[in-house]
Amino acid sequence: MTMTAPTHASEELDPIQRAETLFGEIWGHDELRPLQREAVTSVLDGRDTLLVLPTGGGKSVCYQLPPLVRERPAIVLSPLVSLMKDQVDSLRASGVAAAALHGLLSEDEKRDVLRDFVHGRIPVLYLAPERLALGSLPSILAAAEPCLIAIDEAHCISQWGHDFRPDYRRLASLREQLPGVPMLACTATATPRVRDDIVQQLRLDDPVRVVGSVDRPNLIFRVRPRTNAVEQVIEVLDRHPNEASIIYVQTRAESERIAKKLLDRGIKASCYHAGLPAAKRTKVHEAFQADRLPVVVATVAFGMGIDRSDVRCVIHANMPKSLEHYQQEAGRAGRDGLAAECVLLHAASDAARWQGLIERSAEEAVAEGGDRTAVDRNTRAQLDLLAETSAWCRGLGCRHRAVVEYFGHDWNGADEGEGGCGACDACLGEIERLDDATTVARKILSCVARLGTLGQQFGAGHIADIVVGANTERIRSMRHDELSTFGLLRDLTKGQVTDLVGQLVAIGCLERTGGDRPVLGLAADGIPVLRGDREIELAKPARGRVQKATRASKGRDATDWSGIDRPLFEGLRELRRRMAAERKVPAYVVANDAVLRDLARLRPSTLEAMSSIRGIGRKKLVEQGPELLAFLDEWCREHGLARDMVD
Repeated sequence: MTMTAPTHASEELDPIQRAETLFGEIWGHDELRPLQREAVTSVLDGRDTLLVLPTGGGKSVCYQLPPLVRERPAIVLSPLVSLMKDQVDSLRASGVAAAALHGLLSEDEKRDVLRDFVHGRIPVLYLAPERLALGSLPSILAAAEPCLIAIDEAHCISQWGHDFRPDYRRLASLREQLPGVPMLACTATATPRVRDDIVQQLRLDDPVRVVGSVDRPNLIFRVRPRTNAVEQVIEVLDRHPNEASIIYVQTRAESERIAKKLLDRGIKASCYHAGLPAAKRTKVHEAFQADRLPVVVATVAFGMGIDRSDVRCVIHANMPKSLEHYQQEAGRAGRDGLAAECVLLHAASDAARWQGLIERSAEEAVAEGGDRTAVDRNTRAQLDLLAETSAWCRGLGCRHRAVVEYFGHDWNGADEGEGGCGACDACLGEIERLDDATTVARKILSCVARLGTLGQQFGAGHIADIVVGANTERIRSMRHDELSTFGLLRDLTKGQVTDLVGQLVAIGCLERTGGDRPVLGLAADGIPVLRGDREIELAKPARGRVQKATRASKGRDATDWSGIDRPLFEGLRELRRRMAAERKVPAYVVANDAVLRDLARLRPSTLEAMSSIRGIGRKKLVEQGPELLAFLDEWCREHGLARDMVD
């Protein structure tokens, strides 16, 4: 095979040593992380491997290195063209002649790619799973004698995963079509059940399981009751001026509405959803990747194709339907390892809406001939995931710990009494407890229970009207102003009581029906609270104002900026935009934020000094180093800054 990546790695080195040498030469990193090393070793040993690493944990290197070491190509199955394109751009920028095979290529271009792959000129070939349905393709791929089949976003093969894709079911057939070729299944989020399902569905042979913790300690989690979505979003964005930010919403209309509100307030933003023309979506995606557009307001259509490493903020304006979805979407922040903020705004209506959608989808599946038992099992599983998400939003403990334990890992961080993770609203002391929470809860539960004895059930809004003593036509007509619970919480607003009702549902004291008009009932766990046999804690609900928070992190963010000349960093960002535009690649392909911060901190005066910065490989040093060095020379001379600082 003809190598098309720069390599000076000695042939006398063993395979893993050779891999680490290539890692330094091409990617500019000193050594593989422990779990990367374990996965690469497994692949080089010819073993099937399941790799679960959080977003930003370096999964892609684990299938990009082995073909360079073995000098035999790798096939990478990836779900999105945009994701393939970004990874190909990054590899080519580092000197690896990667390519992607997808439907946007002409027939001549497809033939050229396959010819180059079979003749050993393309070490890493990306293609979509659906292309395997083309009869002759597997045999053509086999002719290249690949050393590896890598399956990215492998959770898509599992019906228990959060993004099940039927096309992924075809991948198991590769075992027969390419016998003896090891498989590497990669994903960022997978519960133990999903991991087992991936192994079973792909027919992995006694695989090595390399499973890292899902914890992303550089992400600062904040969860807020939604009171005024636009104002709350702006309050968060104000902490990240001109920084890459994604705002996830549930509907297309909401995407357009919030984007317009932000533009009206002078924030450069654009909407993105599946209903937009393809050209418009492409324009928004490319502007965001090129660092020309800081804020995108999007539905989940703006998904796995986002490979930008310097997203500093992800906001969810609605609660997702599972923690898997949230972890995947929030995980698009801070992939460069620097501090980033993830804020989730939620309301009781979010859970009710998701429950209604799940139940309607189940009825439609049965009406179309689906097996009732299987549909009911799947529905129950989705509702359980929804309940877990709602409980996480309403929880008062460390959010990082809750996520880690949800995904089946042991928590190895600090105890909450010792300051906890230091990177969530609970551990930063931003959640205020409600005084005498049990007494307040008993008043709400008593109202629901009293109505139940009358054979009546109502939604959260009407319950709140009763206990705050509202003078509404409905209350008067139903004589609910005569109930003993009427006006028991006059000192609270209706919105505050609605928030407390949501907390009581989340901790299992109340239960809510599905459908478009959900109603409340007393749950089994609420009975001992109502009787005074059990004490509970509740968060103090906001009074409709925007809850302020500090800059993205107390400590972590400050550490990330220690010793960095901020104006120089911004100057380097502008230079990066120009360099990316000239090369027609996303800005992060030129250099991620971590590299720019190191340049602004260390201010190297020679290419040799610049080569010590992590993330600058040999090819980038040769092609980009002189331009970066010339910029640093001029800037530091004009501003009187010292050079070659010690890290």
